[in-house]
Amino acid sequence: MSLVELLTAPDPYRPVVTAEFPAVDGGGLEAVAAHAARLAPYVDAVNVTDNPAAHAHASNVAVAIAVRRLGLEPVLQVACRDKNRLAVQADIAGAALHGITAVCCMTGDDTTAGDEPEARRVFDLDGPQLVRTAAVMAGGSYLSGRALTPAPQLFIGAVENPGAPPFHERAVRALKKVEAGARFLQLQICYRPERLSAFCERAEAEGVTPAAALLPTVALVKGARALRFMDTRVPGISIPQDVIERVEKAPDEREASYEVSLELARTALAQPGVRGIHITDFRHDEALGRLCSDLGLPTMRSAAGEDAVAV
Repeated sequence: MSLVELLTAPDPYRPVVTAEFPAVDGGGLEAVAAHAARLAPYVDAVNVTDNPAAHAHASNVAVAIAVRRLGLEPVLQVACRDKNRLAVQADIAGAALHGITAVCCMTGDDTTAGDEPEARRVFDLDGPQLVRTAAVMAGGSYLSGRALTPAPQLFIGAVENPGAPPFHERAVRALKKVEAGARFLQLQICYRPERLSAFCERAEAEGVTPAAALLPTVALVKGARALRFMDTRVPGISIPQDVIERVEKAPDEREASYEVSLELARTALAQPGVRGIHITDFRHDEALGRLCSDLGLPTMRSAAGEDAVAV
């Protein structure tokens, strides 16, 4: 089933799993295929990133096309930082030509987060405006009013951060994106389950759900060093010190960090409006498959291959 079918079904029969596809720099299509083969058995779709953390990588559209040829459904991330409204519309329309219709809209990290901080910021549109742009295109025109025929059958998503202040405004921000046309929201990594719970409850009260499906993000990391890096260096992520110390003092940091991720995933899936999880895998080992197994989620796809058809 496609992502839109899974996330809009009135009676979901299982949680959806999406994952972040690793950024691609070199290695040709063989590198893309290797990543796809590792992810394919466990996920319904993969997010193809758009210069994440303000670092240049192979283009989102090019990688998304390759991923689709390999039998995985790509979710095309489109960020506002690097491109004006002409360029983002071109990305969306170009990807749709290749059957890529799931789009996740975001403002994007500032250039100071990356390795080329002198790069000029664009931000012609913000996140809600980009969502609205995609919705206009799905309605059969570009922003200018010029016809786009046939209209791409876009499934539009956005992002939100339940763990960053102002906490009480986050659900209201999410509602603006839903009103602009978002039908799923992938949530930033949140190591404070009480904040995720509060966000989901407020989102339900504000009408964000069931209009849009929530997909909280769970990160798979190797140990305390990665947790400390996220806590101190990644804007919008706050990790309790007792969680970091729990992993740091454990006999096996990899196992302890996995147990934290499993606990967070179980908590996330129990929240109102949540239809699945989004996984950011920094380990690239067996942990992704183990997490799906421990959550009772089935293997959903065969290993990917060129021009493969997902099962």
